[in-house]
Amino acid sequence: MPEKTVIDADALCEGYLASTQALMRRVLEEEKDALERAASKLADQIAADRLVHIYGPGGHSNLAAQEVFFRAGGLMHVSAILDEGTLLSNGALRSMAIERTPGYGKVVIANQRLGETDLLILVNAYGINAALIDAALEARRCGAFLIGISSRQHASNTSPDHPARHPTKQNLHDIVDIAIDTKVPVGDAVVAVPGMGENIAAISTFANAFTLNCLVIRTVARLIEHGIEPPVWRSGNAPGGDEANSRFIADFQGRVRAL
Repeated sequence: MPEKTVIDADALCEGYLASTQALMRRVLEEEKDALERAASKLADQIAADRLVHIYGPGGHSNLAAQEVFFRAGGLMHVSAILDEGTLLSNGALRSMAIERTPGYGKVVIANQRLGETDLLILVNAYGINAALIDAALEARRCGAFLIGISSRQHASNTSPDHPARHPTKQNLHDIVDIAIDTKVPVGDAVVAVPGMGENIAAISTFANAFTLNCLVIRTVARLIEHGIEPPVWRSGNAPGGDEANSRFIADFQGRVRAL
């Protein structure tokens, strides 16, 4: 009988933890300037009582928009664009096909009626898909200020002929006003298992969530320094949550489409 392969799963989990922590540490240290500049723009928007729009076109990148929308401790001025087209709940293969469809992202952003006083955060793990690039180009055409959250390494090392790419072959970080690099490695999955040809355990969701929450923290810090306490969501499942949130609901219903 062939000899049984013994895999140290504990060690693999420890390695995954180490990789995740190292990536987040790099974001914290290497992207400090970009995060500060982005936080300044968000703080200006909120101080003027304007919304901060966020869109994550692409399967799991949709989670990034949801991470900071209607979330305990999250800014009430955040308005997530939760378009049904690329949500995995409508079919994973359908989602991938839609995110690769030229013109789709343009329609989504045009429907938001953004203008020169608006700010849009675009989040995508790899920073290349057609829906994402079209969303960025349309938002620029409308005059909105753009912040991009994506991996430079992944985008720069993806072939110009990759089927996910926009016809112009552009990367998100080359289009936006402020680019924040999430450091996600090519392929996303970071754990190599002996005896397997493919890595497992993706890291981009951690990268996106950590980057966005650091942006929220820096934004709130700037606002407080200027004597402004921004409204934030309290968990509806926490004591007094519904009561705390109800003080502001009327201010945002009708303005935030997904609320």
